[in-house]
Amino acid sequence: MGKIKLTVAYDGTDFSGFQRQPGKRTVQGTLEETLTRVTGETISVTGAGRTDAGVHALGQVIHFETSVPIPTERWVRLLNASLPRDLLVTQAKEVPREFHARYDACWKHYRYTLDTCPIPDLFRRRYQTHYPHPLSRDRMQRAARHLTGTHDFTSFSAARAQVKDRRRSLYHCEVKEVNPGVLSIEVVGDGFLYHMVRILTGTLVEIGAGKIPPDEIRGILKAKDRSAAGKTFPPEGLVMVEVGYTPWERGTVKNPIS
Repeated sequence: MGKIKLTVAYDGTDFSGFQRQPGKRTVQGTLEETLTRVTGETISVTGAGRTDAGVHALGQVIHFETSVPIPTERWVRLLNASLPRDLLVTQAKEVPREFHARYDACWKHYRYTLDTCPIPDLFRRRYQTHYPHPLSRDRMQRAARHLTGTHDFTSFSAARAQVKDRRRSLYHCEVKEVNPGVLSIEVVGDGFLYHMVRILTGTLVEIGAGKIPPDEIRGILKAKDRSAAGKTFPPEGLVMVEVGYTPWERGTVKNPIS
């Protein structure tokens, strides 16, 4: 039996998140149903991370095992012919039996996109959050610098998160203006807590709006209290860009961060 690693992309708008849930349309469930139909075997897939309902992906990674001798180069075309229009396989690779999509991941790159223009972009509104108010990118970037490094991110974790250890390492956090009035928050880290990037975004927005001083981000981290941070921003602006399986080095990712 061989193990296959797939890189998948999806529009999360009409999915109830990645994780399989009874009676709901999920990315994991859709992949498993399609793989089971294609192979004739009962297939279970494991993902690198669990994206929430409405969150998108360009580079989610999954693995599964199968005894069906399908050549690796055929998996992409074979699966895309059967998958729905909002879910695609972009790469397939045979990997060693010990490979694990989640536990072997060294870092993940997330991007949150904000549209601050008065009128939302009709053709991009599913993938960026409309916030029609002026924001200071410079203030947001000054605050973002304090987030890099290893910290206890309890203040930036949903109150109902189950994990006890909330220390995480952020290797990169940058606020960029990608188009006039459109900002992206690029975050790379070794792992993320429940709603962490969406809460980071909500906090940086308050800083960009002048409601919180940029240096206050350090106090929010030290507080270890969810109520100290900003609100949780909506899911549509968030995308899992890439998952890395070698140690993080700037400039080596497929979707470069300048």
